[in-house]
Amino acid sequence: MHSAEVRIPLREVTLGGKLIVPPGANGLVIFAHGSGSSRHSPRNQFVADVLRAANLGTLLFDLLTEEEERAESHTCHLRFNIPLLAGRLVAVTRWALKQTVCDRLRVGYFGASTGAAAALEAAAELGQTIGAVVSRGGRPDLAATALARVTAPTLFIVGAFDTPVIPLNESAYAQLRCEKALAAVPGASHLFEESGTLEIAADLAAKWLVRHLAGNAY
Repeated sequence: MHSAEVRIPLREVTLGGKLIVPPGANGLVIFAHGSGSSRHSPRNQFVADVLRAANLGTLLFDLLTEEEERAESHTCHLRFNIPLLAGRLVAVTRWALKQTVCDRLRVGYFGASTGAAAALEAAAELGQTIGAVVSRGGRPDLAATALARVTAPTLFIVGAFDTPVIPLNESAYAQLRCEKALAAVPGASHLFEESGTLEIAADLAAKWLVRHLAGNAY
């Protein structure tokens, strides 16, 4: 098992992350979290554990620096800056593919909240480089015109009780031209805090990602 805390140098900032790749991994999943979250998010950590149990590598990283997060908590000026977040995700993806432990792996994205929109914009830009996208409780509607350009098979996971977000997902779903699916998790609200709901979402994500990154059934 390769496990390392990493520093990812981009043009304007350096971002912290954790890269874990099981032996013989079937792919690499890069996480894009929403505002107010980080690579230490318990929900993302839980999903990452499930994905690694399915023999997928994971890269969890901070889309914003600590200084940016502090400013964002007061001004909220970055959480909806999807082009900025997507640009950083693209750069991090290119960095990851240059790492020896990842260079032969197909890449997928797992995005939550506004991070899902960033994942979709990045997938649209990178085209065939991205093998699959999963959005959990996401705001894919914020990806706007990028949706029709996404080629990676895409799964939207929403909570059945997340009534404000469901129509936003349905509208974005209709704009996708790639292989796609939309799953509503019974009893789940926006953060999937209800008992057993995050487990269901993580299992759905694992099945989708392994199917499309490894090319076989999970």
